[in-house]
Amino acid sequence: VSAPIERIKDKRVKHGLRIAGSVITAGLTLAMKAKQQPQQRSHSEENPFTTLSAWFPSLFVNPADDICSEYIGYFEHRKKMEDIGAGAIERLATQNSLGGLLMHAMGKQPAPEPPLHLIPSANLTVNLTRSRDLKEAHGIHQWWRDDLQLQSEVHKYR
Repeated sequence: VSAPIERIKDKRVKHGLRIAGSVITAGLTLAMKAKQQPQQRSHSEENPFTTLSAWFPSLFVNPADDICSEYIGYFEHRKKMEDIGAGAIERLATQNSLGGLLMHAMGKQPAPEPPLHLIPSANLTVNLTRSRDLKEAHGIHQWWRDDLQLQSEVHKYR
């Protein structure tokens, strides 16, 4: 579960937090790679994140669902970073978990674990229909309503 950044109303603050997180994650990733021994680098030729990018799971999320709504911000942020010319930073950051990198840097784990919670590509469907509460926003019954207002977009990792 990520911090509920989507709850922040000010778009500039929200975007600034995401940019800062991406820069820190990308910087820490580069530092870790520079520290690796040459023989360790040769073993990491195949990137599971890039391999997984050919898979397009269908994600159904509601912006009022604090548990899943971060996928909306995650994919929007990737697009914004491309738009402002920081796509390379974001492509590096999005492949790594800041938590995993920090745990490795502090010696709590031998190597950063693959970020299994990060999804490179997806068919994202957002339910824009108003929900009464978190239980309704996270529940499956919302998807059976007759009055659904949906927005769908395909996000492909490059």
